[in-house]
Amino acid sequence: MADKKYDIVIIGGGPGGYVAAIRAAQLKLKTVLVEANNLGGICLNWGCIPTKALLRSAEIYHFIQNADEFGLSVTGAKFDIRKIVKRSRDVASQLSGGVAHLLRKNKVEVMDGLGKLAGSTADARMVTVEKDGKLVATLTAKNVILATGARARTLPGLEPDGKLIWTYREAMVPKTMPKSLLVIGSGAIGIEFASFYRNLGTEVTVVETLDRILPVEDEDISAHAHKQFEKQGMKIITGAQVKELKKGKDNVTATIDKDGKTQSITIERVVLAVGIVGNVENIGLEDTKIEVQRSHVAVDQWLQTAEAGVYAIGDLVGAPWLAHKASHEGVICVEKIAGVKDVHPLNTSNIPGCTYCLPQVASVGLTEAAAKEQGYEVCVGRFPFMGNGKAIALGDPEGLVKTVFDSKTGELLGAHMVGAEVTELIQGYGIAKTLETTEAELMSTVFPHPTLSEMMHESVLDAYGRTIHF
Repeated sequence: MADKKYDIVIIGGGPGGYVAAIRAAQLKLKTVLVEANNLGGICLNWGCIPTKALLRSAEIYHFIQNADEFGLSVTGAKFDIRKIVKRSRDVASQLSGGVAHLLRKNKVEVMDGLGKLAGSTADARMVTVEKDGKLVATLTAKNVILATGARARTLPGLEPDGKLIWTYREAMVPKTMPKSLLVIGSGAIGIEFASFYRNLGTEVTVVETLDRILPVEDEDISAHAHKQFEKQGMKIITGAQVKELKKGKDNVTATIDKDGKTQSITIERVVLAVGIVGNVENIGLEDTKIEVQRSHVAVDQWLQTAEAGVYAIGDLVGAPWLAHKASHEGVICVEKIAGVKDVHPLNTSNIPGCTYCLPQVASVGLTEAAAKEQGYEVCVGRFPFMGNGKAIALGDPEGLVKTVFDSKTGELLGAHMVGAEVTELIQGYGIAKTLETTEAELMSTVFPHPTLSEMMHESVLDAYGRTIHF
């Protein structure tokens, strides 16, 4: 059994943990990363990356099905779900190996096992590492970073069984394509799976408890996406709840309640996408001062918990539940520990969020409604994809760019997009917000032609009554 001393012990090797470990090594801190499963965490192995591989396959198939619109003729097009899944898993495997390489390159020690807080002294924290129920190491460090992530939330009476009722894990590796699917929840995860299966021909029904899909997005964006999904043949029921799932031999009958009226639908499979809960169990929080609020660890602006020398980052500490947020928190946390000058706390309003459905959705900052609720007087600009030459040439003229400004100062408060490649475009507004750019700088910026990015410029112009091309 190993007994070692470190500057930092990091528990969890997802996008928060492994980035924190690499940055710590760069700052010459003796670091060990403890991971119980796969390097890269849920994001790389079962979330962000492999789902994008799946969605890419579905997108290409969608274009093939609509080849005639481009003057092309494709006959006999079909897909092999086993090959689609294999490609997705190969992508995940490749990148997990890449993370291992980066850690070796930066001379980060990696320990295979389950890390757990195990008490402290005046100036040190102790962490035990277990593998297969056996203690394999006791580690001592000045600081510990908890990066254990989160898992899918379940609902009483709607528990997944891995066969008929799926979480994201089962939805990513189907052995056969279901002819019909119910998705419970219309956040990013739910909508991405709904989009994937629908574009491969599955009859998809989405049920959302709130009054609109993609509820964290701006209302105009979610309304536009809703319209496009229904145009693709997706059935969407908002303001409704699934009251019961009755399992048959190879199907499920769902009872759906909307406005006090119930209906039953029978589908082959169900995907639960009703949020996540933090992995706060079995990591030694019980005998500490660490506070857990609604399954997430409470931290201050520097990611410090109420327990001296113990920090927490990523999905474990709450929204927004995004890999890039976790990575940035990891860097902030480590740099603060190392005493790096001019470290700034994370401003979550500058973090873009992306949903890789068809059409794509992306946003950063405040929605129009949220800005008004916070007391801002706003200038709002909108520009449709149908006014953009590149979008028309691509055959993707359905979409919208929306910008929200403080009418008094010109500050960019938020930007919201739906349509082709908006997940790549949103970084422009992310940079603008980080640089505290006003409408004046954005108006004077020259955007290249012909590009989709021109719509970002036109939306700013529209907020001030100066749009040119619509």
